[in-house]
Amino acid sequence: MVGSGAVASGPVRATGPLGPALLQGIRDQLRARLLPEQRATDSADERRRRLDLRLVPPALVVWAAAGAGLWLNPAWLLGLCCALAAGAGVLLLRILRRRKAGGRPHRSFLLTMMAALLLAVAAAAHSAVSSAQKHDGPVAGAIAARASVVAEVEIAGAPHALRRPGASGLSERWAVNATVKSLTARGQLLRAGAAVVIMGGEDWQRVVPGQLVRAAGKLRPPDAGKVEAGILAASSAPVTIRAADVWTAEPASLGRRFAGAAAWLDADARGLLPGMVTGDASGLDEQLKTAMKTVGLTHLTAVSGANCSLILGALLLAARSLRLARVPAAALALAGLGLFVLMVGPDASVLRAALMGAIALASLAGGRTGRGLSFLCLAVIGLLLIDPGLGTSFGFLLSVLATLGIIVLGRQIADWIPRAVPRWVAAGLAVPLSAQLLCGPVVVLLQPQFATYSLPANVLVAPLVAPVTILGTAAVPLVPLVPWLATALIGVAGFFASGVAGVARFAAGFPGAAPPWPEGAFGLLTMVLFSALTLIAVWQAAHPAQTRGLIFAAHRATAASLEQVLQRRTRRRGSARSARRGLVQPLRRGRLRVCNPYPGRNQQWPLPSPNDPRRRRRIRPPGGT
Repeated sequence: MVGSGAVASGPVRATGPLGPALLQGIRDQLRARLLPEQRATDSADERRRRLDLRLVPPALVVWAAAGAGLWLNPAWLLGLCCALAAGAGVLLLRILRRRKAGGRPHRSFLLTMMAALLLAVAAAAHSAVSSAQKHDGPVAGAIAARASVVAEVEIAGAPHALRRPGASGLSERWAVNATVKSLTARGQLLRAGAAVVIMGGEDWQRVVPGQLVRAAGKLRPPDAGKVEAGILAASSAPVTIRAADVWTAEPASLGRRFAGAAAWLDADARGLLPGMVTGDASGLDEQLKTAMKTVGLTHLTAVSGANCSLILGALLLAARSLRLARVPAAALALAGLGLFVLMVGPDASVLRAALMGAIALASLAGGRTGRGLSFLCLAVIGLLLIDPGLGTSFGFLLSVLATLGIIVLGRQIADWIPRAVPRWVAAGLAVPLSAQLLCGPVVVLLQPQFATYSLPANVLVAPLVAPVTILGTAAVPLVPLVPWLATALIGVAGFFASGVAGVARFAAGFPGAAPPWPEGAFGLLTMVLFSALTLIAVWQAAHPAQTRGLIFAAHRATAASLEQVLQRRTRRRGSARSARRGLVQPLRRGRLRVCNPYPGRNQQWPLPSPNDPRRRRRIRPPGGT
């Protein structure tokens, strides 16, 4: 027998109410001492994945101010600038008052909003200057009068084909952005700097940015909300006054040489390869263009953020394979991306695509979702301050939404996919799905139809796009330098481009490839709902165990709620029946009363009670004696 002061041999066990707490404390201390690196890694991952939303309100405010500048006249824009400046002043006073009172909460948010209002003032002021030139400039009267003019214009963008008959009966029309330098209307010479869109025949497809030309035509006002001051329907071919500089003329000549070097390929590859590399889709077959539009592959025929991301990623991999440090590798990749932009033409859409592609690639490669969102907001603010006309551009909106989807949803969807699936396959599924979920509601506004096989088609062509873009881009500068090597690269890239065309034609031939979709706001809302349901379905497919648990929990909750409703109804009906039809309180001893609920009759029949003390009369059975 062991006394109270003795110590028993053997392992020590914690008993009583203090035992679990003691063991938990020991576990916590061991975990804190032995796993500090794991805890630091988890904390770093959490910070890396956390969304930084501080720059989202400034980006939205600047975007709203830039968009309003295209719809309001200069007087209203001046009032908007004053209101925004007054709001910034009020926030500044609140910040100073908090600082005097010694309070610090929400100071960062107030500073951010004040900076957002000041940036919005800058965007609105820029829009006001452009609006003043548009409404009150010397060209405004000629545009309002729809005058016939002879204008000297400077080409500001690459021409694109309209492919529809115009007023002059031409089989093909081309549109190009330009800036009016001077024009002669009704015998008067007017000097101006208004932006116009020139629509002309096939001769206008050879103009390049920076070229100064002379043309005759008729002016007319643009549609509401457009950036340009007017539209010039050219009735003559452009006459060159000043050629473009070498930085803009040489890329255009390289693009034409590349298209000529690819002329020996088959019809689909010959038209698709220049579009996927340099954005020149003029040689694309009409049937193939319709098929690509049906399955949602038209973004491949333009220089988009995907092209720039592939070029930047390939340059980064090449630089890192040469064992360059991170900073020199990034500088080399950015320099290569700049050369690619110069090669395809430094158009505004190309510059936006390069910027968005760099942001998306940096976010996916570094895994810093919050920082990628901040970079995107800064890019949006900077582009809108430079060009407020982007506030109502559907191309700019789609570019921002696609980049936002890749940043916010791309890595999340890729992490949902099981680890057994290779990461490149997961990324190939996550990137087009995340971009399509956010761009779908805007696409149905432009084209009210649903691309049923868009996601499978994009997934199938994803392995083919990279070799087409990388090999084709490498072949462009080699066409005048090393023609035989460029021909070999063009042949390989053309083979993969034929695969892209085959996927587009094959998917477009399936039944129900492009069913109609509701137009307007209703179509937008229904597509938003469909995108949300698609995201939920993807999560459920990637998490079957959690999905089953949620289904069972929802079933239990539904059954419990229905049971409660039925019980309440049963109690309510039972009380009503007992009050209307059941046995009521007896009027006198030995008698019960039954109420008749039928309308118009409320008779009472006395019934004999088994407790009646009187002797009951015996009833004989039939045939008895």
